[in-house]
Amino acid sequence: MTLLARLASDVQLMFRRPPRQQYGALCYRLKKKTGELEMLLLTSRDTGRWVIPKGWPMAGKLSHEVAAREAFEEAGVRGTVETAALGAFSYAKMLKDGLKVGCRVQVFALEVTDLAKSFKERGVRTLEWVSCDEAVRRVNEPELRDLILVFQQRMANRAPLSNTKQTAPE
Repeated sequence: MTLLARLASDVQLMFRRPPRQQYGALCYRLKKKTGELEMLLLTSRDTGRWVIPKGWPMAGKLSHEVAAREAFEEAGVRGTVETAALGAFSYAKMLKDGLKVGCRVQVFALEVTDLAKSFKERGVRTLEWVSCDEAVRRVNEPELRDLILVFQQRMANRAPLSNTKQTAPE
């Protein structure tokens, strides 16, 4: 490696920031007649890619509470949110000023029990209930795909995700 290339690499490392933290909800339901597991996906506002509800930390709210709040604001869903994270995934977020920043999303399962007719981002996003296999095909982030597959397997085995659940706030 040339001295100039090494210097450039060192400077990049010095200015690299750790990923920004976000919290997301893996929203799911079981069909009443068949018991089939469905995942809720929605489109992002900027690129239209398929994502899960997620957002930035909020003062005075625990991480799983933020995930539940984002699920309601972005998709109009309420339900029972797990207090223990399923896992996390990373992605690059494009900010309004055009800067790309790395984000790490801690993901919490949310069993949907209620669908609101009116919510903050209604009409801004497309929402779809899909099978886990379809969700894996639609999302871009490999770590999120892996989380969906792990969740699907847990649900197939009917193993409890966590001993503690909390009803999402209104």
